[in-house]
Amino acid sequence: MNMNILSRTVFAAAAITISASTIADMPVKVEGAWVRSTAPGQQGTAAFMKLTAQKTVQIVGVSTPVAGTSDLHEMKREGDLMKMREVDKLELPAGRTVALTPSGYHLMLQDLKQQLRPGTTVPLTLVLRDSKGVQSKLELKLPVATRAPSTAAAPPEGTAGMSGMNGMSGQKH
Repeated sequence: MNMNILSRTVFAAAAITISASTIADMPVKVEGAWVRSTAPGQQGTAAFMKLTAQKTVQIVGVSTPVAGTSDLHEMKREGDLMKMREVDKLELPAGRTVALTPSGYHLMLQDLKQQLRPGTTVPLTLVLRDSKGVQSKLELKLPVATRAPSTAAAPPEGTAGMSGMNGMSGQKH
């Protein structure tokens, strides 16, 4: 196997790092997560992934230290035009996989503080809210790439835990 291909495969398999409080507390599975690389001076990019929640939760916020602002966006066809708009939340129904893709829901990272180069990682935090209004964090480190990881080089299926955010219950992030 070519060493370059091997190192990309190993990198992709190890790149998604997810913090979880305990194995029993892992209600969200994350697959194929990545951030699109940028050119010098580019001010925005996006992050994509597939999320499967054990229990229904909503994504109500996103943050990363590499961007001035981070938001949940949706691309939607209106007539002959594709339009992008910010959304306040995204439902993750129990047991159903929700894909964040370039042509649908995705995470926008704007006012970038640095160029995002392939082979690096980006720390990213999703704020989730359960049906009782309790908010939690999902901490991720996503690989930066020029395109979506192929099936062969995709990270193994991972699960992610939610850690409680003291004082955040019922508040919008």
